[in-house]
Amino acid sequence: MFKNYFKTAFRNFRRNKVYSIINILGLSLGLACGMLIILYVKDELSYDRFHAQVNQLYRIGMKRIKPDGSVESKGGFTGYFQGPRFTANIPEIQAFVRVQNNQRDIKNGTEIKSQEVHLVDSNFLSAFSFPLLSGNPKTALRDLHSVVITEEVARTLFGTKEALGKTIVIKNEEGQFVPHEVTGVAKKCPQNSSIKFNMLLPIEISKETEAQNMNWMNYFLSTFVVMAPGANPLAVEAKMKQVYEKDARESIKISAEQYGDDAATFYSLQPFTDIHLSEDYQATNGLTDASKPMYSYILSGIALFILLIACINFVNLTVARSLKRAKEIGIRKVIGGDRRQLMVQFLGESFILCFVAFVLAVLMVQLVLPIFNDLSNKALALSYLFDAKLIGIYIGLFIVTSLLAGFYPSLVLSAYSPVKTLYSRFTLAGKNYLQKSLVVLQFTLASFLIIATITIYAQFNYLTNEKLGYDDSNLVLANLPTIKASKTVLLKEELLKSPAIVDVACKNVGSWSTVAKVNGSTEISFAYETVTEPYIPLLQIPLIKGRSFSKDFPSDSTHSVVVNEAFAKKAGWANPIGQEVNFWYNKNEKYQVIGVVKDYHYAALTEKIKPQLFTMKPGNSLGLAFIKIKPDGATAALQHIEKTFKTFYPNSPYSYIFKDQENLKSYEAEARWKKIMLFGAVLTIFISCIGLFGLSVMSAEKRVKEIGIRKVLGATVGHVVTILSRDFLLLVTLALIISIPIAWVTANAWLANYPYRITVSWWMFALAGVLVAMVAMFTISFNALKAAVANPVKSLRSE
Repeated sequence: MFKNYFKTAFRNFRRNKVYSIINILGLSLGLACGMLIILYVKDELSYDRFHAQVNQLYRIGMKRIKPDGSVESKGGFTGYFQGPRFTANIPEIQAFVRVQNNQRDIKNGTEIKSQEVHLVDSNFLSAFSFPLLSGNPKTALRDLHSVVITEEVARTLFGTKEALGKTIVIKNEEGQFVPHEVTGVAKKCPQNSSIKFNMLLPIEISKETEAQNMNWMNYFLSTFVVMAPGANPLAVEAKMKQVYEKDARESIKISAEQYGDDAATFYSLQPFTDIHLSEDYQATNGLTDASKPMYSYILSGIALFILLIACINFVNLTVARSLKRAKEIGIRKVIGGDRRQLMVQFLGESFILCFVAFVLAVLMVQLVLPIFNDLSNKALALSYLFDAKLIGIYIGLFIVTSLLAGFYPSLVLSAYSPVKTLYSRFTLAGKNYLQKSLVVLQFTLASFLIIATITIYAQFNYLTNEKLGYDDSNLVLANLPTIKASKTVLLKEELLKSPAIVDVACKNVGSWSTVAKVNGSTEISFAYETVTEPYIPLLQIPLIKGRSFSKDFPSDSTHSVVVNEAFAKKAGWANPIGQEVNFWYNKNEKYQVIGVVKDYHYAALTEKIKPQLFTMKPGNSLGLAFIKIKPDGATAALQHIEKTFKTFYPNSPYSYIFKDQENLKSYEAEARWKKIMLFGAVLTIFISCIGLFGLSVMSAEKRVKEIGIRKVLGATVGHVVTILSRDFLLLVTLALIISIPIAWVTANAWLANYPYRITVSWWMFALAGVLVAMVAMFTISFNALKAAVANPVKSLRSE
């Protein structure tokens, strides 16, 4: 019996090649999308779970709350003291490990390169499960002049992974190059690890630092603790509060008196496995790959849309094609076939089609995985497919898809009346509301994704093309060693010897922030920028009041500051010029405001403009040179800059980037989502259209004699095409009407995450409607036109 089912199924597939290919192609695309997203979600959920003690590993989190209940700051960062002090006083904490990412210069022969390193406690390799290819994990980091490197770094530096006992010369914090012995070579960190290191160095803490209790107030690294099995995290958090309030009592008092710090600090324990997807306590300070659950939800939604559309295609085409098999079903019933047998046969055909589609989907996944990795910023491998749990999920996906795609058609086909089918009096009952509803659902989903894609494209274009309030064109940023402003004078003179260089200014490296008092006692927090005199005019930041720093006023470096509009507004100044900014914690250091610059986007447009203050304080360090070059002299300028930097700073690595390129990097996440949504929309509309193509073919075949009669009676080709297309276009129009309000609400909710954003406009919906209508019309009209130009004599010959 089953052999006969298979024969019938294959004969049917062979007889209807076009429809079989459409079904298989649509299902395989849907299944491939589902597989890729399952790979993505599995990778997201598997982060950091490979550590042997993962259920005992926690990160210490910090939250500072103001007296009014507002959160001043929070995150997964601590200072030197939290780990050792909590461990010494709380029995449930067995061990602590501190992790701090840093940059160190590595000398290899005469070449010097900057290398990211992780400064860690000596028990790092015991607490975390990062296997060593060579070396003892328990002793590898005990000596301060030891270093653990990955096999990739070993091959880069020594040409082999057999690097144990070799020496690497590393610049320390005092600026001296010191030899370090390689005491361990580690495997490459797993892709699904929040800690990804290339080089491990022992963290060095002086006795003076350990004796200075004010270090309770510093937050700049990550501290992890290994809890005793079965320990209650909430109970441990309560003990942490007690230890902190007792041990840091004096530091809290000093901080309040000297710095006006009135925020209360609370410590918490974050399970290590929660870090990757946490939105409150993200993977920072030596941790990487911070993600959000929203990404998995969106991708899963897109995959579900595409798979659902593929299943809808299958149902629609199978039911529509059923008229061709009506006599076969009638004969089977007349000779004794019951409904159960017919359902088994049609479900079997569905399973065979799905199996072929499943195999094709696996091949598709293998082909597009590199593209998907690029889109999702992952490094997924096809070997992930052979994970036992994942195989189970895929088998489940195959079974559910087969049942979903085959159950309803088998129910409908097996219910046909044998008398009506054999006398050719059978037609599908009713007005095919289900089939029409499925078409509407398909194009509703497709239209929604197209509108979402247009919205993301428009927002991305806004972020990358909106004027920032300053000129970032032809601006080279070159890294300096940490130096004072006085040390940059000769560098600037040498750089300006090139006719291709317009001007040079220097600034502190990174983002600094601090607080000061205005209006006597009001505290204000702000971005704190240390610059040289040409910085503001070099970037063409508009001045709206007062003046900028000038060499004509020598006291500017010690007594003057420039602020932005946001600072003046926050301070409540109607006339900012001459107002005083008091850094009271630096021996009552006071400055006078000499100018106000127009608010400009010194950070990405994903961040709101905050108060900003510029100073030329001589004691502050600089670390970044801003070099304005002529548009037609980039090559000569870059060559001169590199030569000058290597002459002035031979023991420091040289690197540069153009400012406009750096700004674009701020929107890498938006750029990825733009591509992902585009691919999703294209796939969705493609699968919807191949289904619509199949249905339009079926419609033309069902109405072939009607078309012949109409043509004999004088109907034109255009009239026939309109008749065949009208019903489908009405369904597509209805889908657009349904999708537009849903997309409008969703787009506005997404854009609310951006402080600077586009406005959802009518043209987005109009463009989506035109695109969907044009694609649908092209798909339908192909078969409609073919039927319209057919010879009516052939169509009516059998009558």
